[in-house]
Amino acid sequence: MTSTGASGVKAAVEWLAAVAPDPDACRWEWERNPHGVALLPAGRRWDVLILPGGLGRATLDVLTRLVGRPGPVLADFGDARIGFFVPPGTAARWLGTGVRGAGPGTWIVVPYPGRLTGAARWLVAPDGLGTLTDASLLELAMHEAAGALAGEQAQRGSAP
Repeated sequence: MTSTGASGVKAAVEWLAAVAPDPDACRWEWERNPHGVALLPAGRRWDVLILPGGLGRATLDVLTRLVGRPGPVLADFGDARIGFFVPPGTAARWLGTGVRGAGPGTWIVVPYPGRLTGAARWLVAPDGLGTLTDASLLELAMHEAAGALAGEQAQRGSAP
């Protein structure tokens, strides 16, 4: 998990809570919920593109080589799915096999930044500045990651 200092966590909490119908209630829920999660609506300040775990982790590896620190990235329990925060409107335009989009009308489970939970967890926590992953760059990283994964599978399949 990418960590931020106390001021970075506070900024990230404020940035995330701002999309909630009641930001004060969201912050209250985060502080008191034993799971440390809140449901937040996608499509206001960000959409989320959700990839299968293996492809998502490989894509994150490629992204961090390209930009150092992408926008926020979530993993669900067991890392079965990885969610990349992208600009609003991306989910509606996205076409990709096996990639789900969360945009307007959808809600996602979001953990409190900087706190470990048993549900979702941050692989890259929000920076509080609104940094998001560029959808075109994410697409390029996914293609590179998919190619690398396919090459690994081919090698395993042809090994004695």
